[in-house]
Amino acid sequence: MARITASVYTSHVPAIGAAMDLGKAGDPYWQPLFKGFEHSRQWLKDNRPDVIFLVYNDHATAFSLDFIPTFAIGTAAEYQPADEGWGPRPVPKVVGHPELASHIAQSVIQQDFDLTIVNKMDVDHGLTVPLSLMCGQQDARTGAWPCPVIPFAVNVVQYPVPSGQRCFNLGRAIRRAVESFDEDLNVQIWGTGGMSHQLQGARAGLINKEWDNRFLDLLIENPAGLAKMPHIDYVREAGSEGIELVMWLIARGAMADVDGPAPLPKVNHRFYHVPASNTAVGHLILENAA
Repeated sequence: MARITASVYTSHVPAIGAAMDLGKAGDPYWQPLFKGFEHSRQWLKDNRPDVIFLVYNDHATAFSLDFIPTFAIGTAAEYQPADEGWGPRPVPKVVGHPELASHIAQSVIQQDFDLTIVNKMDVDHGLTVPLSLMCGQQDARTGAWPCPVIPFAVNVVQYPVPSGQRCFNLGRAIRRAVESFDEDLNVQIWGTGGMSHQLQGARAGLINKEWDNRFLDLLIENPAGLAKMPHIDYVREAGSEGIELVMWLIARGAMADVDGPAPLPKVNHRFYHVPASNTAVGHLILENAA
C-alpha cells in the first residue's frame, strides 16, 4: 500500500528562483531566507520520498484565460520548465509518475471531485521554485530532482476559486486515493503559494506577519476550523494573492489525523521570513506519526 508520510508547505516566489539561478543566494538580502531551508534540504535527503504530489498554481503558462481548470492533475511522463517570458529556468525537467497519477485521478473523480487530466504541459515557477528550495540548485544538463513529481494545479488566479473547505476535503480524497494504490510507495504531498502578499492596487506590498503566523498555528492545530475561513478573510487580511493559501489546505487535508484517531502530525520544521521580493515566505514540514 502506498502511504503519505509527510507534508511540506512553502511559498513559491519567482524572485527566489531568479536569485538561485543568478548565483545571488549568498547575497545579504537573500541569505536569511535560504538559511531557513538548510534544515529542510537535509531532511529531504534523509527522508527521500518515492513520489512528491506537488500542489501549486499555474501563472498563465500552461493555462490562460482561455482555459481555466479548477483542479488539474498531470499524468505525463515528464514536464519541461516553462518559459515565463525570460526563458525557462535552468533546472532539470520534472519526471512524472503516470501510474500513480492516473490512479489518483480515477479514485478522486470517483469520490465526486472533477479533475482535468493533463497529459502534456510545461511547469512554471509555482512548481520549480519549491523543488529548488527543498533540493538545492540543480543543473539542467547534469542534475535531476530526487524523485518523480505529480503536478497538481489549482486555480487561485481567476475567480471563482475553490473554497478552503473544498480544498481540505480534496486532500482527504487524495489520501484515500494514495492509500488504495497497490505499490508500496512513500509519498509526500507539498502545498505551495502564499503567504500574505498583494501585487497590485492601493495595497500593493501588503504583508501581515501576525495573520500569517496565526494561519500556520491553525494549519497545524485546527485545520478543520481553518478550512471554514471564507475567501474574503484571505483577501482582507493577506492581500489579493493571499488566497493561494487554500492550496496548503489540500496538503493538510491529506494528513492522517484529519479523519481518525491519529495524533496531530509532528512539526519537524517551521520557518517564516519577510520579505522575499514583496512577499512573506512561510514554510512547514509536518510528519505523520509512524
